[in-house]
Amino acid sequence: MKTRQLGSSGLEVSALGFGCMGLSFGYGPPTDTRTGVDLIRAAVDRGVTFFDTAEVYGPWINEEVVGEALAPVRDRVQIATKFGFNISDDGQNLGGLNSRPERIRQVAEASLKRLRTDRIDLFYQHRVDPAVPMEDVAGAVRDLITEGKVAHFGMSEAGADAIRRAHAVQPVAALQSEYSLFWREPEEAILPLLEDLGIGFVPFSPLGKGFLTGAITAETRFDAGDFRNSVPRFDEANRQANLALVEQLKLIAADKGATPAQIALAWLLDQKPWIVPIPGTTKLHRLEENLGGAEVVLSPSDLAAIEARLGEIDLIGERYPPAAQAMINR
Repeated sequence: MKTRQLGSSGLEVSALGFGCMGLSFGYGPPTDTRTGVDLIRAAVDRGVTFFDTAEVYGPWINEEVVGEALAPVRDRVQIATKFGFNISDDGQNLGGLNSRPERIRQVAEASLKRLRTDRIDLFYQHRVDPAVPMEDVAGAVRDLITEGKVAHFGMSEAGADAIRRAHAVQPVAALQSEYSLFWREPEEAILPLLEDLGIGFVPFSPLGKGFLTGAITAETRFDAGDFRNSVPRFDEANRQANLALVEQLKLIAADKGATPAQIALAWLLDQKPWIVPIPGTTKLHRLEENLGGAEVVLSPSDLAAIEARLGEIDLIGERYPPAAQAMINR
């Protein structure tokens, strides 16, 4: 697995990371701990060095699985986790945001224990908290960096103004936001800003929450606990309309001897050298398929063909329900 630098931060990671959220949160019943640990270690064996988690995934369960899996290889990997939601002392998600400096420190200390480590390589603000000045957030993380408990500061789903304000206090190493052939909004303002400031980009849901794999149809029924049930873009009628994108992606993949998922990941990697997607999965064969995307070579003519064939397809549906939508791009 080749490596990449996340912007000018000096943080070097594998070209593809592993988004661990789905092992225990968001997509139905959690994977049992042993299976999750084995899959994360399988990713390490295949060259992945960058693993993404968050306290809110569970809460807490995901960090615990990641910590157990990576403890034996801690010095070979980089771990990213996140703060910013309101979680009680007994692990209940209370809803809403909380990025007060004292809360940031509390989360850092607890995450270090769950992750079985002495430092967090990349500590993201999960969502911008309008109740807390961005300068105070960045200052709190700067203090943790000074103490050696955090190595790099990141942000997630943040807007341009918040990024600039944070970066002025403590350099932001990476922004994590959704970006894929299924959601290309970051191209408008965010990618140029990141390039200007020397900030890396970590796309989550690089396979469109599974849609770009080709495994989801209009008839697919999600588990009752799967958050896609509430996502407008995954409404049955919208899925039916959006399948036009997948059908074109399948044709492109067939021409390259690859899978739709591999083409989607290869396309992302070709957008900028400081982009590091973090696809997630609960299955070993999907992990291996995803990692194969880093080996797919797309020529300039391939990229132009993808743009021409996919760029004119109008996708239907918002990517979040209203309450979640209100928390992004602040």
